[in-house]
Amino acid sequence: MAQPEPTYIAPRKVILTKENLEYFQQSKTHETIVSSITALNECVVGVKLTDDVPVSPSVRAVLDILDKVENTANSIPPVDNKASRFGNPAFRTFYDKVSDIASDLHKSIPGLPEAAIPEVSVYFTEAWGNRTRIDYGSGMELNFLCWMICLEKLGVLQESDHVALVVKVFWKYIQVMRNLQSTYWLEPAGSHGVWGLDDYHFLPFLWGAAQLRGHKYIRPKSIHDPETTEEFSKYYMYLACIQFINSVKTASLRWHSPMLDDISAVKTWDKVNSGLIKMFLAEVLGKLPVMQHFLFGSLLPWDGPMPAAPTGAPGPEDAHWGHAHAMPDHGGVGQLQNGWGDCCGIPVPSAFAAAQAEAKKPGVRIAGPAIRPVPFD
Repeated sequence: MAQPEPTYIAPRKVILTKENLEYFQQSKTHETIVSSITALNECVVGVKLTDDVPVSPSVRAVLDILDKVENTANSIPPVDNKASRFGNPAFRTFYDKVSDIASDLHKSIPGLPEAAIPEVSVYFTEAWGNRTRIDYGSGMELNFLCWMICLEKLGVLQESDHVALVVKVFWKYIQVMRNLQSTYWLEPAGSHGVWGLDDYHFLPFLWGAAQLRGHKYIRPKSIHDPETTEEFSKYYMYLACIQFINSVKTASLRWHSPMLDDISAVKTWDKVNSGLIKMFLAEVLGKLPVMQHFLFGSLLPWDGPMPAAPTGAPGPEDAHWGHAHAMPDHGGVGQLQNGWGDCCGIPVPSAFAAAQAEAKKPGVRIAGPAIRPVPFD
């Protein structure tokens, strides 16, 4: 007898309260995400970004999609927004364009069921940032991971693609995001960029630490050696991220990235790697301000009771649905649980905007590339 066609559903936000979050942490979907992170983590131990790894037709198709997203960004320059150090409105044009072409982009992936595209493409679209707030954080990065998980669940990607998914696909995604962050001045999601190790990202540090496990010479404290980070940043995500931070911010990591500075005191990459996994569970998958935005569909389902929205609160399509902020004019959903500013209560300018503003001040200019360092000393 023929198997019934699977039913796909549009992903929607469900987590509104601490109780919802606690239920999620015991759920199958949480287990799926953690299993994916650890599987991808273990497969890149000792692997360099430049290694010649097998690239399947499906992985090639995904890389082509990321190239098209990057080309889309390059075709939409930022608007003249000199009066503001916050997100550039041209990002919304980019976001709308990616949303418009998302379905056609997915049709180029071999073996992807067309009926699944409306569900899968939501994670893809939401991986580039928030259209309304023009910000980006580890929750959006999580959407990209979920997109890859969905493609694997649908049989498009295989376990044999795992190494390429990290060092080719995910790293290309990070490169595209650096382009978007610097072009459109995406604000760090949250009031102080707390959920990302570098204002935006988490996973490149986690998987980057896995790459360095067992390295003969490079130790966690090596991030303080400019020659090491410069020479090896093309091979390892962790060092590439440190190099990127140093290109944008001045002073030492101790001042502008104290968490990374603390991590550098750990003796081995094995301990750094295991610690970052625990930190991801606590600070991303375990934080309501992040997970209130998580999207559940048929591939990553919510199997618990559906929570009722508070009376008078905005609906799921509103940018402030479920937000943990003290902004009563936006409905204040989640405010009682979390108090002030853990989500979007206080806009924060991007480091790129701050750097450009500093560069316009009279006096001595800091020499360097187009992205100028931000002074913290």
